[in-house]
Amino acid sequence: MVRVRFAPSPTGFLHIGGARTALFNYLYARHNNGVFILRIEDTDRTRSTEEYIEAIIEGMKWLGLEWDEGPFRQTDRFDIYRSYADMLVKEGKAYYCYCSPEELEARRKEAIAQGKSPKYDGRCRNIEGRGTRDERQEKSVAVRFKMPQEGQTVVDDLIKGKIVFENNQLDDLIIMRSDGTPTYNFTVVVDDVDIKITHVIRGDDHLNNTPKQIHIYKALGYDIPLFAHLPMILGSDKTRLSKRHGATSVMAYKDMGYLPDALVNYLVRLGWSYGDQEIFSREELIKYFSFENVGKAAAIFNPEKLLWLNSQYIINAPAEKLAELVIPFLVKENIISEGQDLNKEWLSKAIKTLKERSKTLIELANSLRYYIAEEIEYDEKAKAKFLNEKSRDLLIELNDRLTSVTDFSTQELEKIFKEIIEKHNIKLGSLAQPVRVAMTGGTESPGIFEVLEIVGKEKVLKRLEKAIKTIANTF
Repeated sequence: MVRVRFAPSPTGFLHIGGARTALFNYLYARHNNGVFILRIEDTDRTRSTEEYIEAIIEGMKWLGLEWDEGPFRQTDRFDIYRSYADMLVKEGKAYYCYCSPEELEARRKEAIAQGKSPKYDGRCRNIEGRGTRDERQEKSVAVRFKMPQEGQTVVDDLIKGKIVFENNQLDDLIIMRSDGTPTYNFTVVVDDVDIKITHVIRGDDHLNNTPKQIHIYKALGYDIPLFAHLPMILGSDKTRLSKRHGATSVMAYKDMGYLPDALVNYLVRLGWSYGDQEIFSREELIKYFSFENVGKAAAIFNPEKLLWLNSQYIINAPAEKLAELVIPFLVKENIISEGQDLNKEWLSKAIKTLKERSKTLIELANSLRYYIAEEIEYDEKAKAKFLNEKSRDLLIELNDRLTSVTDFSTQELEKIFKEIIEKHNIKLGSLAQPVRVAMTGGTESPGIFEVLEIVGKEKVLKRLEKAIKTIANTF
């Protein structure tokens, strides 16, 4: 059975690159009816925080990347790492290193000055006598893994193909620091062994770690998983994606009004394709996903493409779902107060008229403002152009007609408008635009009859009266 894992380090929020790695693991597991595991690699105690762990989990849940096992935390497993390290030392596959950090740094600088590789020179590799653990701790002893010094290590990557590493370039890496804490390359292998990972899917910035980890697998006597290294995500200037290219935190996109399915769809297309199809349901992604369609080249992050994709998801989302999602943004934009009750059926009806005009939930919330607000502000240019003496009599006539209307529907409203414009031999815009400004404050909106019906008779009459008074006070 396929068993994969997403293993973030909680030294920051869940970012775009990490989210895509999680997504590819999730899709591969679901496509193969496998198991998706979440592991928190929190051994960096100086930078890992509970806040970041919670943020990563929140981001995963928001994206709908539900895991089957975990989250497991490496800080709960220190005794296990120590026992594996002791076993490797006992078997002669690892050794104690007595070199101080100052000595190592001096030798590193000397090697660089001589044009040599700055890797560890192996001087503690064959020292006899291991001592007890207490004695080693007193001497601040680290544990190093014995890398092979000859031959080659071949990584048969599922995305990049066959990659060859020369073993004489591999360092005898530290697997347990002198303070007793384990290092990344060691904990990764021990954890993957213990939770029976079959496929390691991660960013290609980890590729150079792979030959080191392969030798640790071999030393522990376990099968080596298959590897798939995903191409990097770059900004528009072809440099590594960073904050200067825009938001990189997943939850920042939630705050900006993006839909999780839109972000998932966009992330999967950063490096993966299926024909010319652009928009996928979650079910389609699971059905079609494979490494054969993952590109080898770096992917370019395009915020405009993501924004377009989000607009498509808003257009195609049920208005009832959008009504639930937009409420926090109505509060955030001070359009309603916290806990204010809105009629969901009415809100859904209003959203149907606006969703094709909105690229984000923030835009949708602000578009709803003139439907919800008790008072509206006029755009000065719109006011000057359409709320004038020429339109005043038309607005008064419309106000009188609407006062007695009992069926405040688009059909009845359209009938009244038609009668007025035919009576005065004018075009629809001569009446509709002043009314639009009176209702919305501006010159752009959905169809005027839909707007009037949704605003409702009471507010419509109040806004018409305000517009009439505004004209009277202006001229």
